[in-house]
Amino acid sequence: MVSRKDFEQAANVISQLDRDELTSRIKGFHGRFKLDFTVAYLANLSVDRLRHILLAAEMTQKNHN
Repeated sequence: MVSRKDFEQAANVISQLDRDELTSRIKGFHGRFKLDFTVAYLANLSVDRLRHILLAAEMTQKNHN
C-alpha cells in the first residue's frame, strides 16, 4: 500500500508539471504496465485529467513495488 506521505509527495510534484511535461511523462512511463495513449488523445485532455492519469499510474506502480 502507498503511504500517505508518498501520495502527497507525488501529487505535489505532479501538480507543478505543465502540459508538455505531463504528456512526456505519460508517454515515457515505464512500469509493470504500458500506458498506450496517442499524442492526439492526450492533447485533447485537460491538464487536470493528465495529472490524474499520471498520478494513478505512479501510485499503482508504487503499490506493486
